[in-house]
Amino acid sequence: MDVVLDTSLFLGKFVYYFLESLVYKIIPKTKKDVAGEIVLITGAGSGLGRLMATKFASLGAILVLWDINEESNMETCRLAREKGGVEVFAYKCDCSNRQEVYRVADQVKKEVGNVTLLINNAGIVTGKLFLNIPDDMVERSFLINALSHFWTCKAFLPAMMEANHGHLVCISSVAGLIGINGLTDYCSSKFAAFGFAESLFLELKMIQKSNIKTTIVCPYFIKTGMFDGATTKYPFLLPILEQEYVAQKTLIAILEEQPYLVMPKFMYFALLLKQMLSPNMMLALAEYLGVDTCMASFRGRQKAMEIETETKREHQS
Repeated sequence: MDVVLDTSLFLGKFVYYFLESLVYKIIPKTKKDVAGEIVLITGAGSGLGRLMATKFASLGAILVLWDINEESNMETCRLAREKGGVEVFAYKCDCSNRQEVYRVADQVKKEVGNVTLLINNAGIVTGKLFLNIPDDMVERSFLINALSHFWTCKAFLPAMMEANHGHLVCISSVAGLIGINGLTDYCSSKFAAFGFAESLFLELKMIQKSNIKTTIVCPYFIKTGMFDGATTKYPFLLPILEQEYVAQKTLIAILEEQPYLVMPKFMYFALLLKQMLSPNMMLALAEYLGVDTCMASFRGRQKAMEIETETKREHQS
């Protein structure tokens, strides 16, 4: 009887949520008001983090900006204030350093207040073939792309749970859903970030903290500088995404409290095929889309930059 009852409840919920999702495709969800919310963005000094900061500033949020590059972070701070951000606080923080994360988090709590919207955005990429990646860069990739999410959530989640109010945002990647040639450390760390965020989402549901929302964002490569030189074989299917497009889509996903956001939409189809196809068929799909070679130009550009840097050092010495 338990099996029949549980199955009936599952099917009922499945049909309800399926119909609900169809309705939301036609009628957009009501967007929440973030005015007065304390929004912390890691990696705010450039790229997606900077754009997210300016967008939340225009919505009246109180901004807390973290970045290891103090100068770039202060520039983001200035831009956010130009967009209407009255209260913007910039902090230098190396998210790969657990002690520093906790120290700066305590400083934020004392000087600004309890963070209610946390955007884990900081990330790095090496773009080297597996055997060419220095061990310290593998460790740093995991520290920044994945483990820093543990430290920031441990620092700010308790206050959210006490108030049963908050929002956790994980900027993962399509590379956190499928493996990509030449990105072993990046993919692994982004898989870890995705797994952590999804597990925490389920954990919060199970302990009935339903007013703490989670959003996991998985974009394909973005034109932020991190992936300069990366190519795509068919841009109409798998484009290198514009920063503004990703930032706006991410903002909407947060305001509508969407649990998942994958960009571009073609990736939903590709992920479905991944589960259905044999490994050889999956490889054929990767070759067709150019995913197997998309990082070749990126590595070539990196090698050229390394040679240029080494040449300058030799001249200086």
